[in-house]
Amino acid sequence: MSGSMGDMGNLLKQAQQMQQEIDRIRSELKEAQVEGRAPDGSVTVVMTGELHVEKVEISPELIAGGEAAKVDAAVLAALRDATTKVEALRQKNMSSVTGGMNLPGLF
Repeated sequence: MSGSMGDMGNLLKQAQQMQQEIDRIRSELKEAQVEGRAPDGSVTVVMTGELHVEKVEISPELIAGGEAAKVDAAVLAALRDATTKVEALRQKNMSSVTGGMNLPGLF
């Protein structure tokens, strides 16, 4: 019977270690920044690992063109690019903890 208690203790210890690693990764993601760009490079978005937009840069040439639809499309493309990069960063960091298992709700 003492063997099963030891196994339970090991599982608890592993769970605590995993939680510490997840907390560390969350902290790193809070500080991480990715840069998303429109395909033509006219808009750049800087986003944190928590999906907070920190900066948007629009090229003067795009603004000078005066076409709001082009500006809108370029900003949207840059935001999508940044979001995709954040998700990839999250997956990469979490796979080191979860061994590639998908555990919903961690982020």
